[in-house]
Amino acid sequence: MTAAPEERLDVLTAAGDKTGVSKPRSEVHRDGDFHRAVHVWIYSESTGELLLQRRADCKDSWPGKWDISSAGHISAGDSSLSSARRELHEELGIKLPVDAFELIFVHLEECVINNGTFINNEYCDVYLVTTLSPIPLEAFTLQESEVSAVKYMHCNEYKNCLAAENGEYVPYDLNGQYGQLFSIIEKRYKDNMDARSLTIQKQISRYAPILLEPELTTLSEGDREALGYILKASMVIDDIFYEQVWNSNQMLRDWLKARADSSSLDNLKWAYYSINKSPWSCLDENKAFLSTADSAVKLLTDATKQISGWKGVEYRAAFPQDKPGGANFYPPDMNKMEFELWKSGLPDKEQKDVTGFFTVIKRPDALLPSSVAQSEGSDQTNNSDDLYVVPYSKEYKPSLEKAAELLCKASECSDSPSLKNLLRTKANAFLSNDYYESDIAWMELDSNIDVTIGPYETYEDGLFSYKATFEAFIGIRDDVATSQLKLFGAQLEDLEKNLPMDNIYKSDNVSAAPIRVMNLLYNSGDVKGPQTIAFNLPNDERIVNERGTSMVMLKNISEAKFKLIVKPIADACIREEQKDYVDFEPYYTHIVCHECCHGIGPHSIILPGGKKSTVRLELQEFHSALEEAKADIVGLWALNFLINKGLLPKSLSKSMYVSFLAGCFRSIRFGLEEAHGKGQALQFNWLYEKGAFILHSDGKFSIDFTKVEDAVESLSREILTIQAKGDKPAAQALLQSRATMTQPLRVALEKIEHMQVPVDIAPIFGAANKLLANN
Repeated sequence: MTAAPEERLDVLTAAGDKTGVSKPRSEVHRDGDFHRAVHVWIYSESTGELLLQRRADCKDSWPGKWDISSAGHISAGDSSLSSARRELHEELGIKLPVDAFELIFVHLEECVINNGTFINNEYCDVYLVTTLSPIPLEAFTLQESEVSAVKYMHCNEYKNCLAAENGEYVPYDLNGQYGQLFSIIEKRYKDNMDARSLTIQKQISRYAPILLEPELTTLSEGDREALGYILKASMVIDDIFYEQVWNSNQMLRDWLKARADSSSLDNLKWAYYSINKSPWSCLDENKAFLSTADSAVKLLTDATKQISGWKGVEYRAAFPQDKPGGANFYPPDMNKMEFELWKSGLPDKEQKDVTGFFTVIKRPDALLPSSVAQSEGSDQTNNSDDLYVVPYSKEYKPSLEKAAELLCKASECSDSPSLKNLLRTKANAFLSNDYYESDIAWMELDSNIDVTIGPYETYEDGLFSYKATFEAFIGIRDDVATSQLKLFGAQLEDLEKNLPMDNIYKSDNVSAAPIRVMNLLYNSGDVKGPQTIAFNLPNDERIVNERGTSMVMLKNISEAKFKLIVKPIADACIREEQKDYVDFEPYYTHIVCHECCHGIGPHSIILPGGKKSTVRLELQEFHSALEEAKADIVGLWALNFLINKGLLPKSLSKSMYVSFLAGCFRSIRFGLEEAHGKGQALQFNWLYEKGAFILHSDGKFSIDFTKVEDAVESLSREILTIQAKGDKPAAQALLQSRATMTQPLRVALEKIEHMQVPVDIAPIFGAANKLLANN
């Protein structure tokens, strides 16, 4: 018989990146090349035991010794997660789905054994599979060439054996990276309910509840009926967003909700999860406040061979402690380099789909036959780990069909022609994946009910800022406030012409952005954590170039934040002689200008080689934070420009800067992992370095009005020029050097924390809930 070809491994750099070279396994270990492997540990929750395997005597490394539950190399071209699943299946006969595997850390193992003939420089992706109880030993099907036996062993006993360097076990350095395995498990199950309850209660208390009950008396009978269907469609949008955040998020939501009444701790878990819409806390740099030990339990009856009297594997649906950068838009084990290599080999048309707002990137299930994998969304032939594109209309088809049906019913009921058109075109977009017509209809909306529904923001895509999350904002139009804000839209073209950047980068075609003011009735989808006070849409560069953008202001949200948060912050942090400058009018006016300034400045750009691109595509993961900083700082520049033109009162000239400073501290409390918080830290530190913001010996701040104007203009020029050039390294350098938690910021945040000022608000949708209860 012909011998099977030797497994090939990808050769990595010392930093763990692919070199593009692969070699046979024996040569990799002969030459000491860096390569990648997977370690899979199975942990029994009820007994506190780890599953160990005894390596076969024929193994070329550590023969006959007790080791990890399952392990193996990642073959050339394969992915980490599919390799982990395959190794577990091949070695132990256990077939588990993706959500059973939790990547807990990456370990670099460097050793030389077998008298110097076996050099191991191996990056190991260490996974944890958590089962409720031990899997019966007779349920395993062992691969004789790899595994000679398996056993369960208590964590502490195994740890002691390693510490004592017991010769029966493959050695691991407990003082090095591998010690994390035991510390993670120990911390996770050291469950002090009182301490956990207190911690989560403090986290929840950072949000001030606010009841929203906007007046509905202006609505016609038809629009009121339509509103009921729109609210129901918005609830469907919520389901889609939960799915977009992380692949098991909906399951965790349902699990926590069902157990909310079991104990006070369970109730707190559910309450804080509901605010964040995930197990990661928005106000704590996305640090997990839950662990896999809190997660949903799933039963698999066919994961192993059948054993009489045993119902099957019960496991916890795993989630990583570090929030996935790619959310659920990309395979969980895909990295940026793999994506870029794959994308670069595609035709231009397919590259646009890959980087578009409304597609997800997937890979077939490596343990399924190719015909089954094809049916999950791919229209082309794939190897087991190929990436492929799926449009939103297919990925979220059941939910989008339901939402589309509800919007069509709402369209039939409504008395407003523009609202009827928006609802109809949005329903069509959900099914076709083409949002162009519905975005135009959204810009032309002129109705007592203000509706924004669909995929828009790209903050959740931490890898590239390509993919849009679903959201819904439903409100009642404030016609009086809307009429007062037309000035800003009318001045966009003049603002563009006078932006503080080189004329070569300025656009000749800027359309006035219509501004609508509403009082929020209900929101859903990507509205987790801190509540937005305004938004500027659409994001489609074609529409931005052709017609500009429109903005929506949420006045009741702005009023609540100013009263409950900004004013108390000013009392804590602004010097007495400038505190009276902090007022709702300048605060709100800057918000309006911020949203206007999203519509000016660079969007579609031409790179030095003549290639057309967009700022979003070039700056990738740095785009969101820099764009928020641009809208803020250029918004201040624009207000000063309009004051100098006599279009805004001189009384704003000082109050806008002091109100902005108080608002800076509010946004930075969101955390520096969040785009708005990161953008505000950049601005604060730049203006502080320029002497525009002053920290006094009493720990309070003031504005130097002789320096602030120049400082604002210099930062505006810096950001606008980076965007115009599509200069990603410069964007990265600016954010890394300035978007940091400096000592002056710590002083302010400590004072605010001491006074227990809420960080944000948590809306209670009183009017919407009453309306839904009656439908």
